[in-house]
Amino acid sequence: MSMKAIVKSVISGDSLILRGRPGQGQPPKERVLHLADLAAPRLGTLAREDEPWAFESRDFLRQLAVGKEITFTSIHSLPSNDDIPRDLGNAEIGGVDLSSELLKNGWAKLKEFKREATEEDNKKKEIENEAKATGKGIWNPHGQKARAVNHTMPVDSQAFVTEWKGKPIDALVEQVRDGTTLRVRLFLPDGEHQMVNIALAGVRSPRVSTKQGEPSEPWGEEAKFFTESRLLQRPVRVQILSLPSSTATPFQSSANATAPPPASIYIGTVIHPVGNVAEFLVAAGLARVVDWHAGMLSGNGSMERLRAAEKVAKERRLNLYANLPTPPSAGKENGTASNGHSQTFDATVIRIWSGDQVSVAEKETSNERRIQLSSTRGPKLSDPRQAYYAQEAREFLRKKLIGKHVKVHIDFVRPREGEFEERECATIRYGGHGANIAEQLIEKGLASIVRHKRDDEDRSPDYDKLMAAEQAAVADLRGIHSGKEIPPPKQPLNISETSSRATQFLNGFKRLGKIPAVVDYVAAGSRFKIFLPKDNQTLTLVLAGIRAPRTARNASEKSEPYGTEAYEFAAHRYMQRDVEFEVESIDKSGGFIGSLFINKTENAALTLVKEGLATVHPFSADGLPWARQLYDAEEEAKKAKLNIWSTYDEEASKAAEIAAENDSDASPLKSEYLDVIVSDVRTKNGFAFSVQILNTEGIASLEKLMREFSIHHSSPISSPPGFVPKGGDLVSAKFSDGAWYRAKIRRASPIKKEAEVTFIDYGNQDTVAFSNIRPLDPKFRSLPGQAHDARLSFVKLVGPESDYHTEAIDRFRSICEGRKLVANIDHREGPLLHLRLIDPSNPSVAQDPTACINADLVSEGLASIDRKGCKYLSSYPQVLKKLQASIAEAKRDRAGMFEFGDVEEDE
Repeated sequence: MSMKAIVKSVISGDSLILRGRPGQGQPPKERVLHLADLAAPRLGTLAREDEPWAFESRDFLRQLAVGKEITFTSIHSLPSNDDIPRDLGNAEIGGVDLSSELLKNGWAKLKEFKREATEEDNKKKEIENEAKATGKGIWNPHGQKARAVNHTMPVDSQAFVTEWKGKPIDALVEQVRDGTTLRVRLFLPDGEHQMVNIALAGVRSPRVSTKQGEPSEPWGEEAKFFTESRLLQRPVRVQILSLPSSTATPFQSSANATAPPPASIYIGTVIHPVGNVAEFLVAAGLARVVDWHAGMLSGNGSMERLRAAEKVAKERRLNLYANLPTPPSAGKENGTASNGHSQTFDATVIRIWSGDQVSVAEKETSNERRIQLSSTRGPKLSDPRQAYYAQEAREFLRKKLIGKHVKVHIDFVRPREGEFEERECATIRYGGHGANIAEQLIEKGLASIVRHKRDDEDRSPDYDKLMAAEQAAVADLRGIHSGKEIPPPKQPLNISETSSRATQFLNGFKRLGKIPAVVDYVAAGSRFKIFLPKDNQTLTLVLAGIRAPRTARNASEKSEPYGTEAYEFAAHRYMQRDVEFEVESIDKSGGFIGSLFINKTENAALTLVKEGLATVHPFSADGLPWARQLYDAEEEAKKAKLNIWSTYDEEASKAAEIAAENDSDASPLKSEYLDVIVSDVRTKNGFAFSVQILNTEGIASLEKLMREFSIHHSSPISSPPGFVPKGGDLVSAKFSDGAWYRAKIRRASPIKKEAEVTFIDYGNQDTVAFSNIRPLDPKFRSLPGQAHDARLSFVKLVGPESDYHTEAIDRFRSICEGRKLVANIDHREGPLLHLRLIDPSNPSVAQDPTACINADLVSEGLASIDRKGCKYLSSYPQVLKKLQASIAEAKRDRAGMFEFGDVEEDE
C-alpha cells in the first residue's frame, strides 16, 4: 500500500527523513525511508571523513526531494531508532522514481541481488551500466576533487568573525535546533566546507527540550517547525555578525590575560531567497526581539523591520503574545503623560544635573521640569572610577544644551520608589536635524544604556539606535568602555574661602580685565559661584552697583519680597552659561565684587535692574562706567512698575528725599582715624573684641619681640621649682596653634592645674594647663600689651535672646576679624575703646563720611542703636541720622530681627 508524506531532509543519497502534516499543537510524526537495493556514499562526522562523492550524492537527492510531497511503499520495516520508524522501500515524486533517477545520474549503485532478478531489477541494472559508461556521478573516472570539511567550530573564533563579518557566504542549513538556532554548512570560496552554529541575530525563540521527558518552552516546538519547514537543507546566504557576548559592562577592563576559548556559536543573519526568516518568526509571534542585538542590525534597517513585525504580532495577539496586556493609550490620545503634564512640548534647558538628568523650562508656561533621559544611565560622580567620565558627560550636555531650545517628548513616568522621587523620562532632541542627545552621549562613551526587562515597554522610542550607539562606542573603546582607569578630578580651589586668600588674586584679576568662566551656581539674584576651568578654581562673584532682594537660605528663613523671583530669573538666564567677568574689589567675606557678562555684551546687573528685580546701590554704582545706564534702567522699571517697583509711589519718594536734604546741615565733630586690625572676637560673657593699633612703634617692637620670643622658646625651658601661676601674673603661655605668646593670668586653679589667660598682644582668651605656662622673662616685660579691648560705638549687636544673635556674631567675624580696618575712637571708657569701624575697601566711604560697619550691621537688622550704653550719642548728630536711616532700611527690607515686624526698643 502506498503512502504519502513530506520530505523533511535527506540523510544521504539513499536515505530520507519523512514527516507527516503537523497536528494541533503537536510536531509532525517522522519516519526514515531507505531506498531499497541502493547504496550511496556516507557523509562524514567528527569521527570520520566523508566517503568520496558523499556530499554530491546527497545534494542531488536533496534538490530533488526536500520539501516536496513523496509517495512511497514500504517493502520491509526495520528496527526503530529513537522511536522513529524506519522502512525499506521505494518512492517517487511527481511520478519520477527516485531510485531510477539516482542510478541514472550515477549518484548511487545497486546492491548485489540476493534473489532472482526481476524485470525491474534488470532495468535498473541497465540504467546503472549506462551511468558507468558515461562516467556520471560516482563513476567519474577523474575522481572527486579534494575538499576539507571542518565539523568543529573555528579554533580562533574572533579571527574568523573578523575575516567574514558582514560578508554574505553561501550555505546550507544542516540542522534546526530551535526556532532561532541553526547548524549550517558554509561554502567557503576555496571549496572548504565549514560547519558552524548560528543564532539568528535580533531574535530569540522559546527553547526546545533536548532531554527525554523534559518539556519544551511554550511555543518552542511550533517555532522550531516553522523554521525547519522553511530552511532545513535549503540553500541560504549567511552573514556572520558577532560573537555571542552582550555589550561589555562599562569600566570593565578589555584586556584579558588569556585568549578566550573557541565560541560554540556565532550570531548572524540567515537569508532565504524569500527573505529573512527572523522577521517571519517574529511576525508569527514565535520569537521575541533581542534588544542588545540592535547595534549589529542598525545599519541596514533590519532592527526596524523586526520591531514592525513584533508590533504586528502583538496587535494580533499571536502565539507568544496571546496573553499580552492591553497597553494604556489614554496619555497618547490626549497628549498628556501619565502624571497629567504635557507629553510633548518645546522648552529651554536651564540646568544640567548630571550625565543623564537636566532641568527644562516649558516655553508656554515657563514651568520648570526635571527630566531623566530615557533608557540612559550616566556615570556616577560618587564612584571614583566613574567620576572623571561623570564630569565629562555633564560638561558635554552643558556645552550642547544649556540655554538651547529643545523638543521634549515624555516617553514614560517612573513612579516614586523608596527614597527615589517620581521622575519623567524623556527623549530630548535639539538642532535643525532633531538629534537625540542621549544617542550622542552614548556614542561618545559618556553614558550606557539601561537594560530593560523583556516585556518592559517603558523605554526610549529610539532604543535600538541607542543600542547601536553603545555598540559603536564599545567597538572603538570610547569613554567608559575604554578600560582605562582615570583618577577622579581634583576638587577646584575656592579662592573666596577667606578674605585673605581672595586678596592674593585681586590685583591679578584686575589686570586681566574680562575673564572667561562658567557660572557654576546661582546663590541669589546678584550672587554667583563662578568656575574657572583653566585654573580649576571657584570664586564668589557679587554684582557691583546693584542690590537684589535677599533669598531664603533655608526653610526657617523668609525671602525678601521678589527675592525668589530675582533668584529664578538669574538661575534660568545665567546658570551653567559661558560668561565673562570683571573684578572691582572684594567684600569682607572673600567674595569678589564685579560685573558679569553673557554673550560678550549683556551686563547681568543691568538686565536685573531693567527687569525690576534689583535696585541701584548708589555708593558702589557711581564709580562704574555704566552707572548712568543703571540709573536709566531703574527709572524705566519704576515707570513700568516692574516687580520690586509694583507698589512704587513717585511723589511720596520725592517728598522723603526733600525732607532728608533739609535735615542734613549738621557739622561732624572732629575725628581722629587710626589703622587697626581686629585681633580677637569674644562672645563669652557678652560680646567684645580686641584691636591692635597699626603703624605705631609698638607694633614694630612687637614684631621684633615675637621673633626673639620664638627663638627663646625654640629650646625646652622648664619652670622654676614650685612655680604656680596666680591671677595678675605676666607669663609665657602656649596657644592652641603650638606657639608661645605673652599672656596675663585672669584666674588660676591649682586643683585643676590650669589657668584662664588673656594674650595681651592679641586679646585672645583661653584656658591653658600649668604645664604650658612659664614665668615671663624680664627682657620681654618692658613692651606694653598691644591688644586694646574695644566695643562698637553707638550700636549693640542683637542679644542672645534673639534668633539672630549667632548670625550677628558670625557676620561681625566675617567682615572684621583679622582684617585691617580704619577706626575712629568716639569714646573712652577706662581702657575700653568705643570704636567706629570703617572698611577702606568699601567704595561708599569716599562719598559718605558717616559710612561705617556699625551702620551696615544696623541696616542688616543685626544691631540696634545703643541709647543707654552710649550716652555720647547726641554729640554725633550726622552719625545718628545715618543710623536712623539704617534702621528704616532694615525695617523696610524686613532684614534680620525685623523679619516679622518692628522689634526695636521704645526710646
